[in-house]
Amino acid sequence: MIKSVPIIILAGILLAGCEPTATRPGLWVSGEVENFPSDWAFSDEFKTIALQVNAPYLLPHSIVIWCVQVDGTLYVAARAPEGKRWPGWVEIDSDVILKVGERLFDGKLQRLTDPNEIEPVSDAYALKYELTSDLSSTDGPGSWFWRVVSR
Repeated sequence: MIKSVPIIILAGILLAGCEPTATRPGLWVSGEVENFPSDWAFSDEFKTIALQVNAPYLLPHSIVIWCVQVDGTLYVAARAPEGKRWPGWVEIDSDVILKVGERLFDGKLQRLTDPNEIEPVSDAYALKYELTSDLSSTDGPGSWFWRVVSR
């Protein structure tokens, strides 16, 4: 009986660590994957979503991030990406799982590099999150932006 207690505690820690929160990353996001939406306008009602990426240590890594949609296409961003690990992992493996509310979607992230594509996305972030600074600005830490597409 005594030996089973550490196993139960370990299982509890792993299960508690699955879903990310606003203050800590997680492992797996839970739910049943749905068909990829043709229009992400429904995401406007959510301030944050969970993003699960493939980490090099054979366990998934999930975080809670902001998102915006522009003309029905969903975008995510990383502020100061050089200080985070997950943006580099996405550069290696762009397959992700998104959890929007209680709904899960398989997707792929395509990084935006064209300033003409980035500007409306940055503007959408500023509007949705009432930001006073431009996320795409080269003053400060900068941001990377990705378009979410179907796998």
